[in-house]
Amino acid sequence: MIDRKKTKKIYVGNVAIGGDSSISIQSMTNTNTKNITDTVSQIKKLEEAGCDIIRMAVNDLEDAAALREIKKQINIPIISDIQFDYKLALAAAKNESDAIRLNPGNIGESWKIKEVIEACKFYDIPIRVGVNSGSVKQEFLDKFKGVNASSICYSAMEEVELLEKNNFSNIAVSLKASDVNLTIESYRKFSEMSNYPLHLGVTEAGSPKKGIVKSAIGIGTLLAEGIGDTIRVSLTSDPVDEVIAGKDILKALDLRREGIDLISCPTCARTKVNLIEIVNKAEDRLYELDKNLKVAIMGCAVNGPGEAREADIGIACGDGEGLIFSKGQIIKKVPEDKLLSELLKEIENIG
Repeated sequence: MIDRKKTKKIYVGNVAIGGDSSISIQSMTNTNTKNITDTVSQIKKLEEAGCDIIRMAVNDLEDAAALREIKKQINIPIISDIQFDYKLALAAAKNESDAIRLNPGNIGESWKIKEVIEACKFYDIPIRVGVNSGSVKQEFLDKFKGVNASSICYSAMEEVELLEKNNFSNIAVSLKASDVNLTIESYRKFSEMSNYPLHLGVTEAGSPKKGIVKSAIGIGTLLAEGIGDTIRVSLTSDPVDEVIAGKDILKALDLRREGIDLISCPTCARTKVNLIEIVNKAEDRLYELDKNLKVAIMGCAVNGPGEAREADIGIACGDGEGLIFSKGQIIKKVPEDKLLSELLKEIENIG
């Protein structure tokens, strides 16, 4: 049982972040925001995959104006990602964005930041202060001798304090780095310095092949220590892959139970069926099902039912055939070419 740190609770739309709320999954669109049709289409796919909050880049006033129409067609809250131009933050807030993500340090003069703060107060929306290893203020790079957990954390804290001085505390914080160890160290340190909810991620993690591993280690380590309130797995891939990976990380830590949890063995010389193909096909089919089940697909009938006894249902394969079992009890014997279809039938019959 993970003992999570109790942080301040804020709301992005109707999604609670921090406090006793569940850990939410975020992703970011890669469509042109002003292309409402493409953006909504992508968000719908992300919603179906299990995304809780969507972030999108607001690069100009036309992007900001599109937010209002996009919101009418989707079901999850929007975070507007703002860089440099405070007017875009004001326009995003006016057009019903549910939160603003910015680095106050690149907005410019203090009066511009104050205007953004006042707009967020007026519309009652939070600001996520985003600092990463590539945007650390030079003052802290000099003071702490380069990019490290101290320079990242104190750079973020300065931004937080700037908001607080303007009587604004509806804040979440992210402190990302592409280096896994630096990411972990930075979040650990800031978690001791502040009670604001934390958005976890390993930035620029790369392609799914490597990025999922880096994200699982970085995000998973922190979550296992009770640190973190919302997550994004940043991948050079379809954003849907980010959501799937995020769900899998949360499921692995028993922090999220919705959907199918598929377990399978790595195969060995006892495996006499094409288990890899069966598992790959099963993963695609099971992912579509809205059931909270643990499904096991094991390579042999010797250890299969025993090793997966805690599974709700599963397969233990033999030589060209397999046993379908539930809670360790055998239900039926099925030839290899019908194993998956029969398994899916049995799953559909589970209430």
